[in-house]
Amino acid sequence: MAKFLVEKSGPLQGEIEISGSKNAVLPIMAAALLTEEKCEIMDVPVLRDVDVMCKLLSSIGSEVKEDYINNLIEIQTKSIIAEEAPYELVKKMRASILVMGPLLAKTGKAKIALPGGCAIGARPIDLHLKGFQALGAEIVEGHGYVEARADKLVGCNVYLDFPSVGATENIMMAAVLAEGITVIENVAEEPEIVDLANFLNKMGAKIKGAGTDTIKIEGVEKLHGTKHAVIPDRIETGTFMVAAAITRGNVLIKNVVPDHVKPVIAKLKECGAVIEDSDEGMRVRGDINPLISTDIKTLPYPGFPTDMQSQFMAFLTTVAGASVVIETVFENRYMHIGELNRMGANIKIEGRSAIIQGDRKLQGAQVISTDLRAGAALVLAGLMAEGTTEISEVYHIERGYADFIRKFKALGAKITRMEE
Repeated sequence: MAKFLVEKSGPLQGEIEISGSKNAVLPIMAAALLTEEKCEIMDVPVLRDVDVMCKLLSSIGSEVKEDYINNLIEIQTKSIIAEEAPYELVKKMRASILVMGPLLAKTGKAKIALPGGCAIGARPIDLHLKGFQALGAEIVEGHGYVEARADKLVGCNVYLDFPSVGATENIMMAAVLAEGITVIENVAEEPEIVDLANFLNKMGAKIKGAGTDTIKIEGVEKLHGTKHAVIPDRIETGTFMVAAAITRGNVLIKNVVPDHVKPVIAKLKECGAVIEDSDEGMRVRGDINPLISTDIKTLPYPGFPTDMQSQFMAFLTTVAGASVVIETVFENRYMHIGELNRMGANIKIEGRSAIIQGDRKLQGAQVISTDLRAGAALVLAGLMAEGTTEISEVYHIERGYADFIRKFKALGAKITRMEE
């Protein structure tokens, strides 16, 4: 098991380039199952989750070629040899559920163990299954697994009770080969949904409305191979934006889509950070104005992302004034608060709200990365804490951030990875 040692660092300075999006590349890789032809995916982040998805696709029958030096993966599935994803892979990553839609569309059968991932609260797959049923599938649930079967998928109308990203993606992938027209309402609007739709349309699918609350899909008989570059990771972008602000630094962030991080930009500006767009990228400065508190409320896109809540909370512990954070997406996404309080933060939980007393002098401590984004928050806090912060269970962080240590070191952060 590895751990990170983080020491108090001066203001971060310099420039970094954002990698491809983890949450975009995983469904795109799963979607490659929908054709027998080769798909070439570019700007792939080098991550544990990507490696798990490669192994998962290989177990199903895909030929996967990984060229991580050039951030490239080729996937070709001439024949599917298994409609079941093995538990030893599924338990490592929740995104494994995304192979269900393509397998169901391609073979009429998909079986998967109930997935794992970060323990940030209940993330049931009932909306995925509801969509499959609407398309004509029979759902069989057993002890620890779920199976979908269909002789034929037929287009239909689906209304999601909640705009789930995973359910939107899975139903989209199942519907592209269904007979007739499928309309999915109250869908997720995230940029990753748009990227998946663009990839599928390049393969010959007929999808309209991605990025809005209603997606219309006209089923086609067959999809073909294609090439596609993954969008930049907006959560990595946001994390480095907050890193610049919390250290009162001056950082140029390259390979950015500013529209994808509008809520983070708005909240950092409310706190006094200066953010400038240019042809080079986005420059974030926390060294010009005194930084003050603000309130945030997580919401589905285009609201403030739940995946940036913990990093922003770490930042708010260091600015003047009191702040309130309200988490509306996941009910168990406050596990990092106990760890931040161990470092000297003053954060109290009241239901789904967290009240943060700012302007705290943080102290290094032994803390645990309870999930992917919580781990990133502890690193940010460690950059401002006196002494050394020792973060364990950092495999969570490495699941979602490509080249994490090198990028932070390039900006002047004092951070080291050690094997325990």
